[in-house]
Amino acid sequence: MARIEARLSELGIELPAAPAPAANYVPFVQSGHQLFVSGQISMGPDGLIKGRLGADMDAEAGAAAARRCGLALIAQAKAALGDLDRIARVVKLVGFVNSTADFTDQPKVVNGCSDLMVEVFGDAGRHARSAVSAASLPLGVSVEIEAIFEVA
Repeated sequence: MARIEARLSELGIELPAAPAPAANYVPFVQSGHQLFVSGQISMGPDGLIKGRLGADMDAEAGAAAARRCGLALIAQAKAALGDLDRIARVVKLVGFVNSTADFTDQPKVVNGCSDLMVEVFGDAGRHARSAVSAASLPLGVSVEIEAIFEVA
């Protein structure tokens, strides 16, 4: 078993199927040694994770939604590369949080994805990041996160 697949198994993590694009774009693009993964929205086993941070969701629930985005990002990377061991490092995450104007814990929310990347990829999972508020997100989801991976 490959190293990252073994790590996922050790953590008890089963990746979801890589979601199909919802509009006129592709789920990922590889350019040279970089893999750009389109924004993945918060979706759990029971469907979309909807809500607005600061209104009907707290930071802990938002972090759980962001973790689900991270699982989808890894699933897309696997679909793109075939082998997760080809990921040399997580370069950057950009997280969008559906939140009220007075909600200021966007970084705590996006930590749900950041923490997952470090759990799965170790030091290679440490990355640059942005965590920003959005007045709304597609389909009413609580979180959307995109990623850039370095490919070996």
